[in-house]
Amino acid sequence: MNDKNQKVIGVLTSGGDAPGMNAAIRAVVRSGIKKGMQVLGIRRGYNGLMNGDASEMNIRSVSNVLHRGGTMLLSARCMEFKTEEGQMQAVGVCKELGIDGLVIIGGDGSFRGARALSLKGVPCIGIPGTIDNDIACTDYTIGFDTALNTAVEAIDRLRDTSESHDRCSVIEVMGHGAGHLALYASVACGGTSCWVNEIGFDVDRDVIGKMKNSLRTGKHNFIIIVSEGITDVHALARYIEENTGVESRATVLGHIQRGGSPTARDRIIASQMGCYAVDLLEQGIGNRVIIQKNSQIIDYDILEALTMKKGLDENLLEVHNIINI
Repeated sequence: MNDKNQKVIGVLTSGGDAPGMNAAIRAVVRSGIKKGMQVLGIRRGYNGLMNGDASEMNIRSVSNVLHRGGTMLLSARCMEFKTEEGQMQAVGVCKELGIDGLVIIGGDGSFRGARALSLKGVPCIGIPGTIDNDIACTDYTIGFDTALNTAVEAIDRLRDTSESHDRCSVIEVMGHGAGHLALYASVACGGTSCWVNEIGFDVDRDVIGKMKNSLRTGKHNFIIIVSEGITDVHALARYIEENTGVESRATVLGHIQRGGSPTARDRIIASQMGCYAVDLLEQGIGNRVIIQKNSQIIDYDILEALTMKKGLDENLLEVHNIINI
């Protein structure tokens, strides 16, 4: 039985999985135990919290997870938790389990849940874990570097066959309306064009026109990067072939970008953020999100964080447009 004076914290992952989540869980568990806390692992995100799907973790519960992608606590999206009734049910479970605070690893939707629980008396700390890198208050989100490297490796492989056949490869990368992954991948892989939501885009000008100009200078193979959900890349490939005469093929990279062993960067930042989150809960501080700003790990008010909007890196976009010709 838990000592009444011992602080109890819970940790969960919510929304889409991201490489590095396990490193963050590991840091929360081991940091919490070192500070004399009891740490509960909550499975399947807010759904698990509402249903009390939790168990105590020890320092060996998180052995051999640092290098693993995905999340050992599993994840889920829970529509019921978005309701007042669902949130009150989760608060009741926290009281039953004696939870003094929660660490919630996920994206914007996860942070909205953390904000709701904080307002209802359960101190919550958010850790940004999403491959989209679309949380405005932070320069970086856990999982982005791994997803980017996975995309780059796949695109490099596609370039080999594009060069061998003088083809155009139209490649869709993930992003859910955020173009950071697409832009970074396009710079890294020499994409002729990068189609993202955040900027105005004209297919005839920005794809067909650029390709025709490049054909005149002796280029015969092309990479076009498209952010997820913007257009049908198979239809775009047909349009390109019809209007340029260059044989074109489309590839959707899909969920391979979510998986895989996290890079060193994701493991290190996740570990730093996990320890920082526990430090805040030890002080009784909640309703905060851990962020990286100017290479420093700091914290920010969740409500303020949710009102911010994140645009593309305009300097990187300019570099893309200068060198990718």
